[in-house]
Amino acid sequence: MTDLGPLLDSHCHLGAYDDPVAVMDAAAAANVSLVAVTESPDKFRRLKTRLGRRPTIEVALGLHPLRAASFRPADIARFFRCMPQTRWIGEVGLDFSRHGIATKKDQLRVFDIVLTEAQPGRHPLTVHSRGAEPDVINRLTQARLPAVLHWYTGPLKLVDDALAAGLYFSVNPAMIRSKRFASFIRHVPADRILLESDGPYAKASGRPAQPTDLGSVVDQLAISWQIPPVDAAQTLRQNHDRLQRAAD
Repeated sequence: MTDLGPLLDSHCHLGAYDDPVAVMDAAAAANVSLVAVTESPDKFRRLKTRLGRRPTIEVALGLHPLRAASFRPADIARFFRCMPQTRWIGEVGLDFSRHGIATKKDQLRVFDIVLTEAQPGRHPLTVHSRGAEPDVINRLTQARLPAVLHWYTGPLKLVDDALAAGLYFSVNPAMIRSKRFASFIRHVPADRILLESDGPYAKASGRPAQPTDLGSVVDQLAISWQIPPVDAAQTLRQNHDRLQRAAD
């Protein structure tokens, strides 16, 4: 197997696995660092306490859109108190699919607060946009924050708007097996792509995806870009470094 060098999983629900420590250790052995997204400030604090200080893990601070109706002013205040403890914000965003449309008003309120108040910190955001892609892209354009659209399933005609706003897109094992992947990857330049597992919610070969599956994503991107996998991995590292510099 080709040594691809270090990789970054920019969106992994580490705390949702049955054995997060085993997943984390396997990722570290495979030279994969993680952005472990969370859904609330309480889950952020619990995961950080459980994991302690680990050089290959960044626990991201989240306010998940599907939980927006449950967030009270105290939760929002706790979110901003926790911000100095992390370099990433996520998972945040909007979900106007059938799963989330009933809480649209609450989601917009929470997301707008995050985008307004997050600006001074300039943290990179990993953003959920299912069924709400125009609203998410418009708000991120206005906020001018460094952000990644995680598992983008929206209209390809909006990709140019997202690129013009400086946004990135993260790709996971389930995406590369979808019928729409070929057209999606033609629309997005190589220098705007990052990796994600979205495990354990995304699937790889019928099982929950893991950070260790990212090598197969790199291989598929290399085929699409018509370059060797080691060069694709290097491009992805450069993309992450560029995004991180924009947030510093």
